[in-house]
Amino acid sequence: MAAAVRASSSSTVAVPQHSGDAERSSTHMAALILARGGSKGIPLKNIKLLAGVPLIGWVLRAALDSGVFQSIWVSTDHDEIEKVAKQFGAQVHRRSSEVSKDSSTSLDAIVEFLQYHDEVDVVGNIQATSPCLHPTDLIRVAKMIREDGFDSVFSVVRRHQFRWSEIKKGVCDVTKPQNLNPAKRPRRQDWDGELYENGSFYFAKRSLIDKGYLQGGKMAYYEMRAEHSVDIDVDIDWPIAEQRVLRFGYFGKEALKEVKLLVCTIDGCLTTGHIYVSEDGKEVLSYDVRDAVGIHLLQKRGVEVRLISERDCSLKTLSAMKLGCAVEVSVANKLHIVEKWRKELNLCWKEVAYLGNEESDVECLKKAGMSAVPADSCPAAQKATNYICKCNGGRGAIREFAEHIFLLMEKVNSAGKKP
Repeated sequence: MAAAVRASSSSTVAVPQHSGDAERSSTHMAALILARGGSKGIPLKNIKLLAGVPLIGWVLRAALDSGVFQSIWVSTDHDEIEKVAKQFGAQVHRRSSEVSKDSSTSLDAIVEFLQYHDEVDVVGNIQATSPCLHPTDLIRVAKMIREDGFDSVFSVVRRHQFRWSEIKKGVCDVTKPQNLNPAKRPRRQDWDGELYENGSFYFAKRSLIDKGYLQGGKMAYYEMRAEHSVDIDVDIDWPIAEQRVLRFGYFGKEALKEVKLLVCTIDGCLTTGHIYVSEDGKEVLSYDVRDAVGIHLLQKRGVEVRLISERDCSLKTLSAMKLGCAVEVSVANKLHIVEKWRKELNLCWKEVAYLGNEESDVECLKKAGMSAVPADSCPAAQKATNYICKCNGGRGAIREFAEHIFLLMEKVNSAGKKP
């Protein structure tokens, strides 16, 4: 095999133009994410929510927005994974039971996929467990394959770790340094470190895969930034992974903006959706104190919070909650009202957050810069949002979304401070 050639996410690489590119049109590059239903660790890990997004959704978003693939596929044996993959715009290859075993390799699944897709010339095998992947990395790697003529490119990360030889149990021996001189231990800033595969992706031409390889031929590595090298399989537990993704993950083509307005549906978000009626016919609503705290925290941060409902809710009852929010009830068209509020406050849609749970909320969820739904919201609303809460409506969803907004606002402020 040829020696690997270096490429880096920190280097300056010209991004290829995608329209009218002859090489692009003649080479079918397919993204392929392998996501079987079985998992020894976390059941259905590939679609478990990570920072409000199914794990596989993070890499699918990056692949779609990169614009370098002629097709994007998820290879799976599970109905729920297929459903999520299609929601994110991917096509689905239903893999056979033969390549869905614990003993099956990635290469086995890729070879099977290619048997059904003669049109594919290059496979970009992207790992679902690498949620901090960015489109810019995929664009640069596609250029290395299409324009620089590499047969295979894989991702690596630079680590500054000293290695020592292992001593097997029962063996009388001493350990030896593998990559350092203990008498002259280098400082981190004086040592380049070493390159390790981070498992984020493996690109290979079909001709190479047909020979039984994912790495070979004219071969190159692509060095990813350390903060983007998050591997759920190896790295860390879920809460820590969520913090990493919120800070370093890819959230879409448009830059995030600071939230100035949160609009929340009353029924099914502020409340559980249950209505209690007293003997004298008066309506009684219940809400979670955690959600009231979430609303007050947002208001303290300068975020305007407004409530909206299709029903003719009792304004007197809502006023008794003492939430300090403007309220609009008996709303036939929620988008119309939110648009009116947006213009009144002189905001763009990227500065609006929306929490809804029904089909009537879909258009607002799609337009808002940040949107969310409670865990028990309807399927149409879940499909339209970019954050699914762990909490149900009326059971802490507003407080949870408020914390999510705070984290993303920190991301926005951090980005604004960079030189």
